Amino acid sequence: MKKIGFIGAYDKTDLIIYIAKLLVENGLKVMVIDATTLQKTRYTVPCITPSKSYITTYEDIDIAIGFETLQEIRNYMQTQEFDYDIMLLDIDNRETFESLEMYTSDKNYFVTGFDNYSLKKGLEIVGKSTEKLLMTKILFSRHMEKEENEYLNFLSFYYGVKWGKEKIYFPFEVGDNSVIIENQRSARISFKELSPEYKEGMLEIISQIAPEIRLSDIKKMLKNI
Repeated sequence: MKKIGFIGAYDKTDLIIYIAKLLVENGLKVMVIDATTLQKTRYTVPCITPSKSYITTYEDIDIAIGFETLQEIRNYMQTQEFDYDIMLLDIDNRETFESLEMYTSDKNYFVTGFDNYSLKKGLEIVGKSTEKLLMTKILFSRHMEKEENEYLNFLSFYYGVKWGKEKIYFPFEVGDNSVIIENQRSARISFKELSPEYKEGMLEIISQIAPEIRLSDIKKMLKNI
């Protein structure tokens, strides 16, 4: 089982669910763990009987909400062995970063916009540990300027992070937010109206976490779903 972290103060819940949808459409069994402070999936993912901690299934994705450790999820499921191919973890606070042991992930992404809150709060999650965590940048930006990336490098100098060579850019707003809101209202996932840049970003993430999937298959799904 692969454990993939999406870490940061920026809102990334819908992106993670979209990545999970593409993975399950390719035959993988996927769990999304919403370990964020606000637990946005409580309000955007349908559930008949929500409780403090629960697991629901949406678009063939298992979504765990309200759990602080993987052992709590095992206890809830009454199993000690997960049978998932991939777990995607949504982290926006230092406590769950530690309790979910993000240092043991197969890959970690740092997701941020370039407002000061997203940048500085996101880095606080990682902390100023002397142990450097290798992370790949996912950057939401309006203009995707070199100076923005350099500013993040400057801010992160004293934090416990080592940046990977790759950078994945998403447009800040070219209509994608409207598509995301419509998907939430209709309780379904549709990719057709997302911008080409957003789709390319998802393709790049999938190529990194599941290289066995043919990108041509993903591209067909982006047109048809």
